[in-house]
Amino acid sequence: MTRAPYPDRGTRARFAPALEGMEEPNDMEYGFSVPTRGPTADPDSILTIARHGEALGFDYICIPDHIVVPTEIASTYPYSADGVWAGKTIGSCLEQITMMAWVAQATSRAKLLSSVMVIPHRQHVQTAKMLATIDVLSGGRVVLGVGTGWMREEFEALGAPDFDARGRVTDEYLEAFRALWEQDVPAYDGDFAPVGNLVFEPKPAGRIPFWIGGESAPALRRTARLGDCWYPVGSNPRFPCNTIARYAKRVERLHGLAEEIGRDPASIELAYWANWPFDRPPLEMEAGERHLFTGDADAIAGDIGALAEQGVTRTLFNFQPPTLQATLDQLSHFAEEIRPLVTA
Repeated sequence: MTRAPYPDRGTRARFAPALEGMEEPNDMEYGFSVPTRGPTADPDSILTIARHGEALGFDYICIPDHIVVPTEIASTYPYSADGVWAGKTIGSCLEQITMMAWVAQATSRAKLLSSVMVIPHRQHVQTAKMLATIDVLSGGRVVLGVGTGWMREEFEALGAPDFDARGRVTDEYLEAFRALWEQDVPAYDGDFAPVGNLVFEPKPAGRIPFWIGGESAPALRRTARLGDCWYPVGSNPRFPCNTIARYAKRVERLHGLAEEIGRDPASIELAYWANWPFDRPPLEMEAGERHLFTGDADAIAGDIGALAEQGVTRTLFNFQPPTLQATLDQLSHFAEEIRPLVTA
């Protein structure tokens, strides 16, 4: 038996009708990251942040992914201008899937988003089983944010498949996950992720959606073919989505790729990940444009509204200053001072 398709909300924020004499509804959903490394990545702080965000009405709890940090890193980090990963100085990191389970048992409503999972890092059948288990135990709250990875040295340290084949590996793993989660007798014939001769139960509580990260042409093609939602980071210097015009251009390209393979572009939902520090002052770009999600409360609320006009239904933020109290304060500030300013 095949599970029902993930419900398509697509561009509902754009087309929701306003009722005369009433405030137009705001259907945007919001997410925040919990730390897996750094000064607030201790058990009590993690759960305090997760519970506080959920109590404030956030819809997604985002959990990053690194398993180990190599001592020497020559790989280029795609989300900084100089290609250097600032996080390389912090060697400790909590494992993502374990963290998802830890947060799940302490919350009740917010979705648990891998943000993003480097898919080739883990064996495919075991990963599918762990995610299905968390989904069952959490009541269907798992969302799989998908990435191919950027750090060759971490692949090598983990004994992961060939780094240069990571795009093909990721695609096969996703197809294998669907077979394991949705087929009564799972079978998938892949070079990197074969599936067969097994019983895979229990199935996930619902259909675990794939949010495809990445801004490049391969990432857009992966989204068009396999994704339920496109989940880009806005700060990739090679494929910037840090203004509305730049973001709209990438969405246009995504929609064109979907049409080329016969898929309705409206079936692909849109999210936006502002992974830079939340308290950045206004940053002016070329031609006088302001970098998205920098500036005061009115500016940030305006950016959310502008993205909603592009069809975005989820925006996710990096509320991770170096202390627990500052993190809680940023979450509260957004929920109490910014979110009420947003109109659909």
